[in-house]
Amino acid sequence: MLSFESDYTTGAHPAILQRLMETNLEAVSGYGEDPYCESAKEKIRVACECPEADVWFLTGGTQTNATVISTMLQSYEGVVAADTGHVNTHEAGAIEYSGHKVLTVPQHDGKIDAKELERFLEDFYQDGNHEHMVFPGMVYISHPTEYGTLYTKTELGQLAVICRRYEIPLYLDGARLGYGLMSRQSDMTLADVAELCDVFYIGGTKVGAFCGEAVVFTKRNTPRHFLSQVKQRGALLAKGRLLGIQFDALFTDGLYWEISTHAIEMAERLKTLFHEKGCEFYLESPTNQQFIILENEKMETIKKQVAFSFWEKADETHTVVRFATSWSTTEADLTQLAELL
Repeated sequence: MLSFESDYTTGAHPAILQRLMETNLEAVSGYGEDPYCESAKEKIRVACECPEADVWFLTGGTQTNATVISTMLQSYEGVVAADTGHVNTHEAGAIEYSGHKVLTVPQHDGKIDAKELERFLEDFYQDGNHEHMVFPGMVYISHPTEYGTLYTKTELGQLAVICRRYEIPLYLDGARLGYGLMSRQSDMTLADVAELCDVFYIGGTKVGAFCGEAVVFTKRNTPRHFLSQVKQRGALLAKGRLLGIQFDALFTDGLYWEISTHAIEMAERLKTLFHEKGCEFYLESPTNQQFIILENEKMETIKKQVAFSFWEKADETHTVVRFATSWSTTEADLTQLAELL
């Protein structure tokens, strides 16, 4: 079966496997207090150009979002997100399960518009009953978005200004951050993200690792007793080395950027292939996720030999589907897909 289902359906990059094997018999302390985690943290600080960054490793995206959001919010606060935001649509109510509401604003190709966010916050505080309402305590975005679209540096800066004016943190979900930053259309660097966001995470699970996300607090704003709070949420891995070793490998000799660039190049060729085959695009994504509209009968025929993701129903006879590339996507995969299409 040819697979473009997601960017985490294969295992880990060989360089990560090699490091896990090389270090397998070493006995080191647990819970992230090992030399590999420390080395990875320092490499991430250097990559972020943020020496004061506080870096933590968690195992998955939903776990990370729920942990970061719930530890940074007060009990009476919720998190503002686009109505298509991952925390609102594809995390099974994990944020609400933690006792916090997701407060939605309209999306524009997956993104939050700064002026609409400002109006949302103004309207909240101008409401005479706002003390009886859920306070907006954080703004959540993802980069890339659910639709593979990107914020520009200017757009991210505008959101950051509004968040600072209202003294709420700006949190960036970076599950696919490498693909966003290595996109041909990106005008941002990791250092820009660290400067403009109060907290973000660097995704490993979807960018070459077996599992793992690196949470980065950039403004000396780590929640108090964060380790204890992570453990309370069942998110503290005893064998923390497994995450540290992977991120240490990813941030050695530019591997993270190499993986991301490869996936983008494969996605660009995939996009060209879809155009050549006359496929209708749902939108033009500049990252590793490509969204096309298939006639339902053709979709059922193709899915017998190719794995891809259902995204949403377009109409009674058409469906939006997603094809994703990753570190393991090859030219041979594209050639085979072209034959099937």
